[in-house]
Amino acid sequence: MDRRTPANSNPRIGVFGATGLVGRELLSILIERSVEADTIRAFASERSAGTSVAAGGAHWPVERFVASEADSIDLAFLATGSELSLELAPCLLAAGATVIDCSSAFRGDPEVPLVIPEINGHLLASDPAPRLVASPNCSTTIALMAVEPIRRAAGIRRMTVCTYQAVSGAGAAALEGLDRELRDHADGELPKPAHFSSPCLFNVFSHESAVDERGENQEELKIRAESRRIWNDADVAIAATCVRVPTRRAHAEAINLTLERPLSAAEAREILASVDGLVLFDREPGTRAPEPRDAEGRDEVLVGRVRADCSQPEGLGLWLFAVGDQLRKGAALNAIQIAERCLESIPLLSVESARDRVHR
Repeated sequence: MDRRTPANSNPRIGVFGATGLVGRELLSILIERSVEADTIRAFASERSAGTSVAAGGAHWPVERFVASEADSIDLAFLATGSELSLELAPCLLAAGATVIDCSSAFRGDPEVPLVIPEINGHLLASDPAPRLVASPNCSTTIALMAVEPIRRAAGIRRMTVCTYQAVSGAGAAALEGLDRELRDHADGELPKPAHFSSPCLFNVFSHESAVDERGENQEELKIRAESRRIWNDADVAIAATCVRVPTRRAHAEAINLTLERPLSAAEAREILASVDGLVLFDREPGTRAPEPRDAEGRDEVLVGRVRADCSQPEGLGLWLFAVGDQLRKGAALNAIQIAERCLESIPLLSVESARDRVHR
């Protein structure tokens, strides 16, 4: 790989979209991972230029990106909309940077690896390493983190996913809207839409993304297409129903599996309990299942309610319930883990210290 920084030194990092929720989370995690703040630059729109962004106990002046300075960036995280990612990535690549994109811009491009490191991180091991990598949609990442150990043990013939997606997935303005609805309720007013087309407080509604001619919204289509790409399995049957719920930043997902080979619920729990990046939350049936509040601020995906699907042949059907922080493993953390595979010069946080950290 063409590196312009010496081995074992921090690359010059640019976080694009730094004032958004994912951008701030990227900055926080980089600081947690001992990357020096003065090696990181925060970029955002012209509207935000000249302000500052605080994350992880550090502050950065917000800059407007100037294409002529692209060669000052070794590693770029794009926490931007897909249209802007499509503009920024070629410029940064031409200047020699490695680009990790968190948008949907390149997820369907067969020339760009779509990566969850724990699942298909081998795609990052080529020499030279890829210089443009896409990070999947948060719902896909959380689901596949929970399902992958089962897939490796017993194969997956079919997966259905019902998501309960946090408001943070729609951005900072959506969270502010939820807070406004909560204040209205506290003042004795009926909740009225503050960001989405329907009220969010005390409500559940279909994901706000566009619906196609078959009635599937874009979030549901992403789960199918991205899962097949990451698993490199065009034939696996995948269906999803995606809804928005009034939780703040952790997605929950009910997942039903049809297996290729028999696996009992007890065997599945034993497998899930042994995997880094997962926490088997209810080791015994009937104990408390993971909830969004449990996952907020955590790097791991929490898994529970592992049980047989009695409507399927014995041993071939399983239910799982997965919960993950959509800003961390669902977005920023996954992008940083990709970068850590591509550029060995970012200090790694050990598995042991990750487990020992106490999150909010």
